Amino acid sequence: MEDYYNRIKNKKRIVIKVGSSTLTHKDTGNLNYAQLEKLVRAISNLKNSGKEVILVSSGAVAVGRETLKIGTRPKTMPEKQACAAIGQCKLMMNYYKLFSEYGQIASQVLMTKYSIDHKKSYHNLQNALLEILKYGSIPIVNENDAIATDEIEFGENDTLSALVAGITGADLLILLTDIDGLYTDDPFQNPEAKLIDVVTTEMKYIDKMAKKTSDSDVGSGGMYTKVLASKIVGPLGIDMIISNGKNPNILNQIINGEKKGTLFLAQKEQINDMREYLVEKIGGEKNERVRN
Repeated sequence: MEDYYNRIKNKKRIVIKVGSSTLTHKDTGNLNYAQLEKLVRAISNLKNSGKEVILVSSGAVAVGRETLKIGTRPKTMPEKQACAAIGQCKLMMNYYKLFSEYGQIASQVLMTKYSIDHKKSYHNLQNALLEILKYGSIPIVNENDAIATDEIEFGENDTLSALVAGITGADLLILLTDIDGLYTDDPFQNPEAKLIDVVTTEMKYIDKMAKKTSDSDVGSGGMYTKVLASKIVGPLGIDMIISNGKNPNILNQIINGEKKGTLFLAQKEQINDMREYLVEKIGGEKNERVRN
């Protein structure tokens, strides 16, 4: 079989999504500083090798919970917004400090569905991200949970990372999670489940293998949302990999062409209007007057 992973070596612009479960301690839900430092070091190494990297990071609400000493996931929208506002500051403070230690410049970009739905906001967002990359900075993107409501929230960062990949014309999307990749069945329930190395567009049964929920108390997505992310980026010609972020150095192994996780092969289609395509994928605003 063709070594599809070898094609990853030539990817230039890479979007990396890291979930809350990867950044926090499993037993407490508190921020795992050792894990965060390893992630920053691995990304900095990719950057030093000549890659452009955009990080889509969850964790703001989880960090806010830790700071406010809230034991469980917020149950109301105002609680979530408060945790996000407090946690985002602390999370970015740590990111900026750690990236600075490795000679990198971190920047923050917060989004809601409004950023995609409205033409002016979309182009402003796109221009900002591309200019940040031009200056050699590493954009750290998250949903603006402090102001997001049911009408304008993405809900989870798998979709958000796919949108960012499309907006910036990325070559590769890597989703770091707490599982090795996509399995034929739930590996936590079925010991006979097998890891799938490569997913092609012909594998129509993939949806049935993806759970719609997360087992984590801090995360919001399951494997289902990751498969949906592949369906957003695939037609744009962007390959996607799901891999285990327990050891963030896996990023360097992936870029070196090693088989680490599940690779979703892209098959580029003709997309006439990128924004319209992304709006359709997220079920965005249909009112042309509002959207423009």
